Amino acid sequence: MIMLEHQRNWAQQLVAASAAELSAVQPDCVSAARAAALQALTTLPLLDRKQEAWRYTRIDSLLEHHFLPAAAAPAVPASVLNGCLLPAFDAWRLVFANGRFMPWMSDLHDLPAGVQLCSLREALTTNPEQLSKWFGQALQHDGHVFTALNTALVNDGVYLNIENGVELERPIEVIYFNQCGAVPLLLQPRNLVILEPAARATLIERFISPDESLYFHNNLSEIVLGAGAALNHHRVLDESRSAYHLGSLNLSQQQHSRYHGTSLAFGGRWTRTEYNTSFRQQGAECLLHGLYTVGDQQLNDIHLDVRHTVPGCTSREQFKGVLYGKGRAVFDGRILVEKQAQRSDASLTNDNLVLSRDAEIDTKPQLEIHADDVRCSHGTTVGQLDPQQLFYLRSRGIDLITAGKMLCQGFAGDILDAIEVPVLRKLADSRLVEILGAATVAAE
Repeated sequence: MIMLEHQRNWAQQLVAASAAELSAVQPDCVSAARAAALQALTTLPLLDRKQEAWRYTRIDSLLEHHFLPAAAAPAVPASVLNGCLLPAFDAWRLVFANGRFMPWMSDLHDLPAGVQLCSLREALTTNPEQLSKWFGQALQHDGHVFTALNTALVNDGVYLNIENGVELERPIEVIYFNQCGAVPLLLQPRNLVILEPAARATLIERFISPDESLYFHNNLSEIVLGAGAALNHHRVLDESRSAYHLGSLNLSQQQHSRYHGTSLAFGGRWTRTEYNTSFRQQGAECLLHGLYTVGDQQLNDIHLDVRHTVPGCTSREQFKGVLYGKGRAVFDGRILVEKQAQRSDASLTNDNLVLSRDAEIDTKPQLEIHADDVRCSHGTTVGQLDPQQLFYLRSRGIDLITAGKMLCQGFAGDILDAIEVPVLRKLADSRLVEILGAATVAAE
């Protein structure tokens, strides 16, 4: 009971501290969702080991910190932000620095007709009717205390609406840059991504922190794909080793839509990514790929909830982890096939490479099948570097550290190959090599 009250008081203190910076313009749907979320914060159960979804993920250290709203954040110089841009990358771009939208760093010029791309705060003011049509369609606002907290304080984020049949030839890049010094910040972007029937786009999200800033990034996204729409969605988490990050992605798919999501998690002290996928009509396809590296004083937590509720849909989930030092990872993947979801095709795999004795992985892939005409599989592996492969490489004159990095790169290669954007794939590969250098030295 004491812990429950502590959790509720912590959340309510954050609400009180952040209320002053909320947008004054609120469509009815946002006001209703906010009121429901505020009520949920007083009734939701404690997140502890008794809840299966949080069995291996403690939040005690998070609740020890008193985070301040983004309004308290120091300004970030443009020269610092320029350093995080990808070289020669042709994309439309939105930049958020310490939770604030930076229009002068963003690039929204020459958007084609039928595309609305802006900050959510701007959409709340300029186009509340259109936003009301989609807001909350892919999400239960009271899933747990953190989704309720985000909804109670919904204020800014990304708003993307692509109309029927529009295909974007250039990617959209969203950069979340955090460098808050000694000010522990609460950052809560709320993203709404709508692709209407037959629309196509590539969306890249990069979460960056160049120092040891302490903050809680509570990111929540609603993604709605109309019939025949296709979204390639890449997320790169490379945040401060002092940062807490919770990313909740809620996906709703209509007939013959296709979602391809790739998640790369390299940084953060405490990182949790939740994918909640719901097939609404037949013939939809969801492909999820992920790679996480976890070292000393790091926790990375992946949760998948893929629901086949209609016939003839396909899902593929492949996640890999590289653990070293005293790193710890959690993988909890669930595929549910309802009785009426005949002809479902689903597979789920989680493979882990453990480079040290002190690293830990808790992995639990799950299939729950109530239909009888399905093709489903799941599995997990946990292993170390193959001594014979290391011996072979060293017999060819390759030193131990380089040999270890080569084997780790080969292990992660099929996840990186799923990234269709060459400059992003190159960035991810170079970051992986940098991390593996430290990991293989520690393993030696």
